[in-house]
Amino acid sequence: MDDTRIQPTLLFSILCDDIRREENGKFILIGLFEAIGASSFPVRHPTLYVMNCWCSGIGTFKQHTRIVTVDNVKLIEDDETEFSLPDLKAKHRIVARFNNIHFQTAGEYAVEVLLDGELKVRYPLLIRKVKPGEEI
Repeated sequence: MDDTRIQPTLLFSILCDDIRREENGKFILIGLFEAIGASSFPVRHPTLYVMNCWCSGIGTFKQHTRIVTVDNVKLIEDDETEFSLPDLKAKHRIVARFNNIHFQTAGEYAVEVLLDGELKVRYPLLIRKVKPGEEI
């Protein structure tokens, strides 16, 4: 039995408003963003998605995505998802959906992606105070 295990590479992690899948299997990512604007706080953001794509690995792994506050406190996270990559050419996409996220204040929050409990990437999610009708 071959017990080769190679840690995969996170090919991409994308934050967006919605994800749909066509009949041919292709994904449609709608409303890519890195900031959310609100005129008052606290604010509830209805839904956001994070799509992660893993590649160049072999084995079975566990991944989860979380959003942390400006003080690095976990705000919300998805369930851990197990996936397998049978060979180095395989890719696996995981979609995390977050509903009704409460942001208490404006500031720099972060999206974190963990693989087998180890942080693989962390990138900012800016929550900005804006005037009604003002662009982010």
